[in-house]
Amino acid sequence: QLQLVESGGGLVQPGGSLRLSCAASGFTLDDYAMGWYRQAPGKQREWVAIITSGGNTNYADSVKGRFTISRDNAKNTVYLQMNSLKPEDTAVYYCNTIPSNSWGQGTQVTVSS
Repeated sequence: QLQLVESGGGLVQPGGSLRLSCAASGFTLDDYAMGWYRQAPGKQREWVAIITSGGNTNYADSVKGRFTISRDNAKNTVYLQMNSLKPEDTAVYYCNTIPSNSWGQGTQVTVSS
């Protein structure tokens, strides 16, 4: 059974950094493009970053230059390095395959002084 578990969120001050992890099980990560998404309170879930099975990446304009998505197929894990965090980055962050499967619980990121 495919399962995605996000971790690494927390409370950070503006300008700080966090590294999120997405541990995948029940399938071979190599076969999939993967994405990170986020949902802020009262807003729809939005796409943040994607990485193809070949390692090509793309980012939403709002995070370009600050966030970096990467993957370690040997560990079946996808990462999201988030730097220069802003209060507007506050959200629950999720990862998923592309096309998407069941959503995990997500990990809360709060950027506040």
